[in-house]
Amino acid sequence: MNDEARNRHDAAGTNTAPLPVLKKYYESESERRPFVSALFDNAAEHYDWVCGMGSLGSGGFYRRWVLTRSGLRVGMKFLDVATGTGMIARGATRILHEPGAVVGLDPSGGMLREARKTLAIPLVQGTVEELPFADGHFDFLCMGYALRHMADLGVAFRECLRVLKPGGRVLILEITLPRSPLGRRFFRVYFEKVLPLITRISTRSANAELLMKYYWDTIAHCVPPDMILGVLKSSGFVGIERRVRGGLLSEYLGLKPA
Repeated sequence: MNDEARNRHDAAGTNTAPLPVLKKYYESESERRPFVSALFDNAAEHYDWVCGMGSLGSGGFYRRWVLTRSGLRVGMKFLDVATGTGMIARGATRILHEPGAVVGLDPSGGMLREARKTLAIPLVQGTVEELPFADGHFDFLCMGYALRHMADLGVAFRECLRVLKPGGRVLILEITLPRSPLGRRFFRVYFEKVLPLITRISTRSANAELLMKYYWDTIAHCVPPDMILGVLKSSGFVGIERRVRGGLLSEYLGLKPA
């Protein structure tokens, strides 16, 4: 854990927020969730296009591949936390071949409206900190690129553990800054400058442009991977590991004790 993240964690006591207060967007932690909800609601219609640009078109293949590699199998019940427009949920339905086996959850009503255009699965509005499901209900839980938007990692991970069956698994996908200075510089220019500009020109949406700028700032200020691994462990998960793809994509995996 780096000094900044450690100090933030120590100052907050048991709170494990993934981000500091980003004052260029909101002034206090209490304003974070309303800002994020409005941001995603207003940019929902452009979200799939933005994600396609951010992943250079490889996102759909990667999502299905990582779900399969991480153990998603026919017969499982799957929860997609922070489903957004349903990108991961779509991949899961193609693997499980049963729409009823996949449930999507998201706090944004706008995102869920977009998801319902292409998905015939249960879609629930709610937050990861208060999952509206019974204990031990799912075999597999995935959260894709949403960890940075949580209020408290510990609360969220304990809720994920609660709704999983014994032996169930969690997969958290996240973007991590490259380790090399050159890689970080390129990544920053692309996500902070180039992608927001392309987004504004292509979508003519100031909301979509703002989403991309916020996306970059959350990546740049997110707590480091070792803190995420530590909170997964302290929340009760076992068999924890982190896999890295291309120096950018982090896959955090854990199991609920059997």
